[in-house]
Amino acid sequence: MYEQKTKETDNSVIEFLDLIENPKKREDAYKLLDIFAETTGYPAKMWGPSIIGFGTYHYRYDTGHEGDAPLAGFSPRKAKISLYFATGDTERAALLQKLGKHTSGKSCVYVNKVADIDVDVLKELILQSVVFLKETYPTS
Repeated sequence: MYEQKTKETDNSVIEFLDLIENPKKREDAYKLLDIFAETTGYPAKMWGPSIIGFGTYHYRYDTGHEGDAPLAGFSPRKAKISLYFATGDTERAALLQKLGKHTSGKSCVYVNKVADIDVDVLKELILQSVVFLKETYPTS
């Protein structure tokens, strides 16, 4: 049976952020903490050793694979900041075009610093992710 690797933990978000060596990256991480918490209305929780997630949902795929994940989140990695939003919503692509300087993978959006992006568009992406995931995976 599949064992989910990234799970919610009781580790301290503040202690994690305080360990970020680069002062600019640490400052950006605190900005993102405020933006995500205010926008989602959920408290920040650590997911695994390095992802800060907000809210949670339970997913179950047709294959039988299931687990829990945050509705939205971020990780202040050394190279870039990873932003986590829902995939599969058609609004995502349109919002990403307005976000600012970023790159994106399958489920992550990568930014160098908060100053490179439009914070209002970031808030729209966060809300879109929360709404989409709650509609797609309603609680039973």
